[in-house]
Amino acid sequence: MTSPLRIYSDIVKPEWIDYNGHMTEAYYVLTFGFATEEFQSHVGGGEAYRLRTGSSIYTVEAHINYLQEVKEGTPLNFSTQLLNFDEKRMHLFHEMLVGDDDILVATTEVVALHVNDQPKVTSMPSDILEQLSAIYHLHKDIPTPRNAGRSVGL
Repeated sequence: MTSPLRIYSDIVKPEWIDYNGHMTEAYYVLTFGFATEEFQSHVGGGEAYRLRTGSSIYTVEAHINYLQEVKEGTPLNFSTQLLNFDEKRMHLFHEMLVGDDDILVATTEVVALHVNDQPKVTSMPSDILEQLSAIYHLHKDIPTPRNAGRSVGL
């Protein structure tokens, strides 16, 4: 069975630590954002694409689950699964993992839109759609992550 992509990693920096002694929530958002940007670059929609075309891919929705604390100096690895896509949108699921055993410490689910330089939502070019299609073909049979599709509530 195919696995989610492993294309981004980081390490918890001292300035990411809050007064509780662990990584503050803002840096979960930041590192998941970096993982999303790395995926976008991987399919041809990153910074070079923006500079060349004026178009970009914007995150329009995200939901984070904080599962375990992460301390300063901890190496972070991220897995990315393409849950779905169409000509204008992509639906991603990232897992933040630590240690040799890939302990799951956080997840995020992201919906992103392709926009032109106006910025108006437009279809992605065929080369990006082809990359997404190839990845989706590999990821479609991976089980949907347990935390995907959750809503916020009491």
